[in-house]
Amino acid sequence: MNDRPWLAAYPQGVPADIDPSQYHSLVQLMEESFVKFAARTAYVFMGKEVSFGETDSYSRALAAYLQGLGLAKGDRVAIMMPNVPQYPVAVAAILRAGCVVVNVNPLYTPRELEHQLKDSGAKAIVIIENFANTLQQCIAATPVKHVVLASMGDMLGFAKGALVNYVVRKVKKMVPAYNLPGAVRYKDAIAQGSRSTVRKPEIKPDDVAVLQYTGGTTGVSKGAVLLHRNVIANVLQSEAWNQPMMGKVPAGEQPTGVCALPLYHIFAFTVGMMLSLRTGAKLILIPNPRDLPAVLNELSRYKFHTFPAVNTLFGGLARHPDFGKVDWSNLKVSVGGGMAVQGAVAKLWLEKTGCPVCEGYGLSETSPSASCNPVTSKEFTGTIGVPLSSTWMKCIDDEGREVPQGQPGEIAIKGPQVMAGYWQRPDETAKVMTADGWFKTGDIGTMDERGYFKIVDRKKDMVLVSGFNVYPNEVEDVVAMLPGVAECAVVGVPDDKTGEAVKLVIVKKDASLTEDRVREYCRANLTGYKQPRVIEFRTDLPKTPVGKILRRELRDKK
Repeated sequence: MNDRPWLAAYPQGVPADIDPSQYHSLVQLMEESFVKFAARTAYVFMGKEVSFGETDSYSRALAAYLQGLGLAKGDRVAIMMPNVPQYPVAVAAILRAGCVVVNVNPLYTPRELEHQLKDSGAKAIVIIENFANTLQQCIAATPVKHVVLASMGDMLGFAKGALVNYVVRKVKKMVPAYNLPGAVRYKDAIAQGSRSTVRKPEIKPDDVAVLQYTGGTTGVSKGAVLLHRNVIANVLQSEAWNQPMMGKVPAGEQPTGVCALPLYHIFAFTVGMMLSLRTGAKLILIPNPRDLPAVLNELSRYKFHTFPAVNTLFGGLARHPDFGKVDWSNLKVSVGGGMAVQGAVAKLWLEKTGCPVCEGYGLSETSPSASCNPVTSKEFTGTIGVPLSSTWMKCIDDEGREVPQGQPGEIAIKGPQVMAGYWQRPDETAKVMTADGWFKTGDIGTMDERGYFKIVDRKKDMVLVSGFNVYPNEVEDVVAMLPGVAECAVVGVPDDKTGEAVKLVIVKKDASLTEDRVREYCRANLTGYKQPRVIEFRTDLPKTPVGKILRRELRDKK
């Protein structure tokens, strides 16, 4: 029996398995690249280039500073910043010091931040001053004893840095007043650390590298424990997967990626920052992906080859009037992840760039990538592709038995990128990890005869109408094709007759779109029980900072 039917779909040159044991830690991977690519540009931010060599020396100094504070191997250090070059420096420093990275969403409220700092037991935080006020409101209730305070202009050079900081603080007023006694400026921490030497702790593959907190869309936010070997595996899997197209980058041209997704998100962390370290690629850091004119303006200056993004970003950019100012002709790989990519968005992206969106799939718990469409695909498949090298996936029923091919079941994943469990929550870990190492995702999917998987929905998001299962993704995909619809989302709402009914929320692109027109379209395209009972028009949809639609909020607001 062929237990991996998907291997036949692999493009030439993509291996069935990768060898994560070639590195014993992420530190070894990074330090190898710092030496190998020392003279190359690692990051571009607001026109300023930071080399691999500079990233090496800054991170070594910051690591020495952290050790000088008394931080020991295994201590947790939080990072709360947008996409600025201080972020990868902080990551490298924390790992080199033997500590654990805790990625924090910079848009957290004080309540959310307090939960994560307490839950992780973070003793220190590297934070940008824009969010210092949030930290001030909760720090007393957390174990944090040391604060390294960065500012937007820290790594832009004296004149430009001073100007940027002035604009951020005084003109745009993006730094609310704060009081954090004892906080040390990022530049001062680097200066102090550069006067001492890093002690090199012994780091093993099974040591914890990152606590990656899950979005909390299903309740309390939990820390997925990602070991050094988990992230290493996913970097090598992603590199192998992209190679058929990245191998076409002309010799002598530095591979370049766009990092518009926030680095605190595991997709950008692994497939953006860590992968570019491994491959010696240049990363264009975009601090605010929601400012579409600024994103397009920044991208118009560079030649780039990879663009990982979410559906909302692909759609927003492709529909923007400035889209044509950017040269998209060098784009080799557009990876869609984080949420379902809609067919209408993928079609538009392909028309405008000539590069198809390869939808992939993964979770914080899988470091994140588990499956992806082949990067050699010429069109959008509407599936999440096939499992990556060294990865197994199957669809199971509630008893854990594999369901017949084509039948919906919960997707379960096994591979070297699967987390060790949830931080200090054995009860939660037991709910999702099987005794033989499979991770149960909570996503319902099907697998076809070629080994391609398709998500039909999350267990939690399914709408049950008179005993019939309605999967919101299906309805959303249909409605998104209706002219005049910019975005839409579907949730279940209580109904006296049918138990639950379908509620459809639409953001209009065209003011002339009416409820009658939507109903007529749905009647023509969806079977009776899938048609929305409630239709609501809004100016925008509630989203996480990564652009994932918060269905829960749509459900709560009747």
